[in-house]
Amino acid sequence: MQEELAGLQSALLNTENVEQFLHELAVLSTRVVGDGLCCGMTLRQHGRQPVTAACTDPLASQADDIQYRMGDGPCLHAMRGGERVRIDDMARHHRWSRFCRQAVSLGIRSSLSLPLITGDVPVGALSWYARRPHAFGPAETRRAEDFAEHASGALALARRMASCSDLNDQLRSSITSRAVIDQALGVIMATERCAQDEAFALLRTVSQNTNVKLREVAATIVTNVSGKPPRPTSPFEEG
Repeated sequence: MQEELAGLQSALLNTENVEQFLHELAVLSTRVVGDGLCCGMTLRQHGRQPVTAACTDPLASQADDIQYRMGDGPCLHAMRGGERVRIDDMARHHRWSRFCRQAVSLGIRSSLSLPLITGDVPVGALSWYARRPHAFGPAETRRAEDFAEHASGALALARRMASCSDLNDQLRSSITSRAVIDQALGVIMATERCAQDEAFALLRTVSQNTNVKLREVAATIVTNVSGKPPRPTSPFEEG
């Protein structure tokens, strides 16, 4: 855990903006908790609908979005109640049966959601999703709880380092980037005839090999296919 915490500190000190820091935090969390997981970070924004500010895989954002549309689910319950929510098998869980049915249709079989708390107030949640049931045993849960505690402190510092308006701008950019990336993934899946996670891996490889941001690579792919640059709608309401 010490190595991962050092990585958390490095991300806080060396990332250029809040958007990048949140993404690095989500990625680091999957390395800490266990193999084969994806993670989504839900943040509460001044009474507006919660948003997934960062995710490691489109699957996590899809699972989060289902809960936002329903107005309930494990990640929202963790954020609102400030408590841990673990689902060992989506196919056998009954509390959020509608969400679980849709999660299973996406290939998700288990999840773990933990609150992000700053100043004793839940401000968001980290949610890990797995394609296999019972993916979160005592060891994984303990590592997740330790990470969430330290991530909460890092998030509080990041929020203080950015003005409220800057944070909102960064979150808008994060959600917009995610929409463009999702469009590009659809193109890759159609042309390469591959699954979503394979398409995302291809996109990240191109980004890393060319040293071009993921969103810019995705925008180029969409523009080449459609002939026009992507214009995703931001989910944030003005005013």
